[in-house]
Amino acid sequence: VQDDPRPVRGAAGRPATLLVPADLVRLTDRDGRRVAGAARALVLATDPAWRGLLPGQRLTAQGRLTAPRGGDLTAAVLTVAGPPAPHGPPPWLQRAAGTLRAGLQRACDPLPDEQGGLLPGLVVGDTSRLTPAVEEDFRATGMTHLNAVSGSNVAIVVGAVLLLARWARAGPRVAVALCGLALIGFVILVRPSPSVVRAATMGAIGLAALAAGRPRAALPALCAAITVLVIVDPELAGDPGFALSVLATAGLLLLAPGWRDALRRRGVPAGLAEALAVPAAAQLTCGPVVAGISGTVSLVAVPANLLVVPAIAPATVLGVAAAVVSPFWPAGAEFAAWLASWPTWWLVTVARQGAQLPAGTLPWPGGVPGALLLAGLTVALLVATRRPLIRRLVAVCAVAVVLGTLPVRLLAAGWPPPGWVVVACAVGQGDALVLPVAAGRAVVVDAGPDPAGVDGCLRRLGVREVPLLVISHFHADHVAGIAGVFRGRRVAAVLTPQWSEPAFGASQVRAAAQAGSAALRSAPVGWRWRAGGVELVVLGPPYPLRGSRSDPNNNSLVLAATVAGVRILLPGDAETEEQRALLESGPPGAFRADVLKVAHHGSAYQDPEFLDAVRPAVALVSVGADNDYGHPDPGLLARLTRNGARVLRTDTDGDAAAVRDGDGLAVVVRGIRPGRQP
Repeated sequence: VQDDPRPVRGAAGRPATLLVPADLVRLTDRDGRRVAGAARALVLATDPAWRGLLPGQRLTAQGRLTAPRGGDLTAAVLTVAGPPAPHGPPPWLQRAAGTLRAGLQRACDPLPDEQGGLLPGLVVGDTSRLTPAVEEDFRATGMTHLNAVSGSNVAIVVGAVLLLARWARAGPRVAVALCGLALIGFVILVRPSPSVVRAATMGAIGLAALAAGRPRAALPALCAAITVLVIVDPELAGDPGFALSVLATAGLLLLAPGWRDALRRRGVPAGLAEALAVPAAAQLTCGPVVAGISGTVSLVAVPANLLVVPAIAPATVLGVAAAVVSPFWPAGAEFAAWLASWPTWWLVTVARQGAQLPAGTLPWPGGVPGALLLAGLTVALLVATRRPLIRRLVAVCAVAVVLGTLPVRLLAAGWPPPGWVVVACAVGQGDALVLPVAAGRAVVVDAGPDPAGVDGCLRRLGVREVPLLVISHFHADHVAGIAGVFRGRRVAAVLTPQWSEPAFGASQVRAAAQAGSAALRSAPVGWRWRAGGVELVVLGPPYPLRGSRSDPNNNSLVLAATVAGVRILLPGDAETEEQRALLESGPPGAFRADVLKVAHHGSAYQDPEFLDAVRPAVALVSVGADNDYGHPDPGLLARLTRNGARVLRTDTDGDAAAVRDGDGLAVVVRGIRPGRQP
């Protein structure tokens, strides 16, 4: 095993897949014949026993071998269904690291979820407890690098030891020895995977340059380190993380000292000048690669990272201290973690506020062309600003661009749009609909497959209170995100169908309602609810349907909602059988609606007569990009269009709203950021 097993979320309702980088030492076929020698492989596993593996551990596993997609040096992909057979315990080094990491987790247990989940990620790169909301906020504000061990972590830890050594008036040799021990100890703590060794090398070079005050002498050392690392691990040449480490260190060496000195000449205090110059240089040099990967240029990344600079070092040092003392002084570890929770709270707050700003990112060409374009503009800007006249001209142009374009984006692209009556949230392959009751209050219908998705949508809409959460049925793509609805909001009541299958989804909803002190009840046909400008009535299922293609889908709650005079039909995942039963039981015209939430993510299992009976002006399809189910069905979309519906899809349009526009309806979409699809 080469690195920690990493879980990735699959389709809703399916077990998470664990990605385990490994080296194949011996490969045999079913008859025991050796078919290949040593090679790098990626193991795909679903058995929970793979989670506990540590780097360096040797094991035997059986599985199916397939070719990799390409793009790296992985020779094969091994898909396994069963547990591994370890050949012995992990190396003592990894066991020691595991003990310290587990101690840090225990020290964080008393902390609030946001701080307690972030601190291990900040200190040792352990994001297993990071809440989805914090993860999304960090991504939106360009702060995700804080959750990965990088050269800055190494520099902070070793720099703290260096300051202590100088404060104790230790000689140069003693200080160097202490820093070396701290570097080795930190690498052990975060586990000496190739990425950590790379970060340690880069961080040590940057620290040595700043400590010696000789950035020019450190540049050849940086080049030598890059050469050695690429020779040892050629795959680093195509690794974006390696490129970002190199560029950030280069910015630290080449740009930060000059900017720091320039700020000091203008009267900025030395400490503040350092704090401003270092992250600005790193952001500028890393910007082209980030833009090429994400297809966006963040307008909030630089100010957000500048704001959190004072909090990173104390949080990191205190977190490391908590891990180190945890084996023999648990109370001291908890106290250190509590102290670290305060700067960590600041990180969470900055990320949350930055993520809520509209127009926080600008679209940018993706891939190599986009990276080269921004790199060229960056170089031109750096060269041009060396001359005072051009520097003033660039400053005036920059201010003009910001003042001229940003307000337009803030005002023209506001969200939510005025007069909205329903929003289909872009939560991936799942459903989450929002109906406005009053300012800050809304009814939510289904919760999507992931807490971060629905939480982000509700935050963008400014929803702080949910008087009613409706669950159409208990499949994971409708209930797995329920924690996101409760996150930071009061939910008064939860309405569920009378069909309580699958049992796991039903228990998940019950647990969330109990934890959030929300009333829980099931709804029969004819049940009505009203608040503000929203009126709901349950239309189906008219009776329990058994033996259908999917009984949970065909027993979905079917709701008719009226919002500001606009009739909205919400059929959950009702398929052909339930749609026909509705038509047979309901009076003519009972299902006519202005807006239809298309059932079952636009699957082909739709009754044409039901669609003709609804005949909506707007059809909302909540669907995930590149899903495995072929949703939405092209024939269904064609039929809706022929019937006069304006079709909106969350996979291509993002959050989609139907808006009351005078006596008619309009549609407004928030859009999908380039390179980021739900």
